[in-house]
Amino acid sequence: MQYLVSVIADETHTATPDEMAAIDIFNERLRAGGHWVFAGGLAGPGAATVIDNRGGEALVTDGPFVESKEYLAGFWIIEASDLDVALELATDGSKACNRKVEVRPFL
Repeated sequence: MQYLVSVIADETHTATPDEMAAIDIFNERLRAGGHWVFAGGLAGPGAATVIDNRGGEALVTDGPFVESKEYLAGFWIIEASDLDVALELATDGSKACNRKVEVRPFL
């Protein structure tokens, strides 16, 4: 089963060198354990562009979809045998990146 582990930040600064080192170690542990699928960091909300093409013409808007003090700063997609394993891995990921994370299974 695959899970999305979203990294939730409330400040628009990038990871410190110590945090990056801890993230690299965590990523290597995911790879070694067969849990790694994909991961990435994201630019801050100010770099977002929202596209709404539900009507007759696409509406393109600069900036985030939702104004919030928290935002999606990055993510991991992991492979885990069950939710308990995913939560254990996500707990370690939260410590590594020094941020809150949210875990959601793919359908």
